[in-house]
Amino acid sequence: MPDDPLLTWAALLGKWTEFARASVALPTTGEGRRWRASVAPVISLQAVTLALGDLERLAHDERPLALDRAEVAIDADERTLRQAWESAGLPDKVEELLADARAALGRAEAQISGS
Repeated sequence: MPDDPLLTWAALLGKWTEFARASVALPTTGEGRRWRASVAPVISLQAVTLALGDLERLAHDERPLALDRAEVAIDADERTLRQAWESAGLPDKVEELLADARAALGRAEAQISGS
């Protein structure tokens, strides 16, 4: 994939838009139900992870609140995902998304405390 940020963003956005569209065709039982329930929190986790990478674009006095909101969003998304998958266990890719979001939060917190 080219390093052009607009193309990269467009590709990323397209991927998640397709994921959201495809979710309406998922079955309402079994694993399909779990994936349907996972669409919104998965997209939210991706958005939070990407937004945390742009934290330096916020005014210094807005950053602590942004970190708090990011943590609340990650926690809520994790609860929703774990509830959806409780009987089957989270898929590895979903675990990776959670880990990525938590890592982005940790990097952002370190950046704030260092500035």
